[in-house]
Amino acid sequence: MSKLNTKQHIDVELNLDELDLTDTEKKATYQEIKDYVLEHSGLKVSSLYIAQVKQKCGIIERENYNKPKSEDTKQPQCPPDKENAIMEALKHFGMI
Repeated sequence: MSKLNTKQHIDVELNLDELDLTDTEKKATYQEIKDYVLEHSGLKVSSLYIAQVKQKCGIIERENYNKPKSEDTKQPQCPPDKENAIMEALKHFGMI
C-alpha cells in the first residue's frame, strides 16, 4: 500500500460486534487458571493437573513434545478437590 497514489484511499468499515469472542473462543492461560484456583479455593494446582482436567472436558491441547522415554512411566493424577477447583475456574473463564 505504500506505493499507492496518496490522493486515493481505501475505506474500511469494521464492525466490533463481529470481533467479540464466542464462549468457545475464550481461552485462559495456565497461569490465569492457577491464580483463580489459588484465590478462590486456596489450592495450588500444577499445569499437569490443569491439562488432565481440560482433557477430561474434551478441550484439545496441542501435542506435547516433552514425552517420557518409557511408556510405563507413572503420572500423578489430579485429586478430586483440585479437579473441582479447576473445573470451577474453567467455567469462570467460559471454557466449558
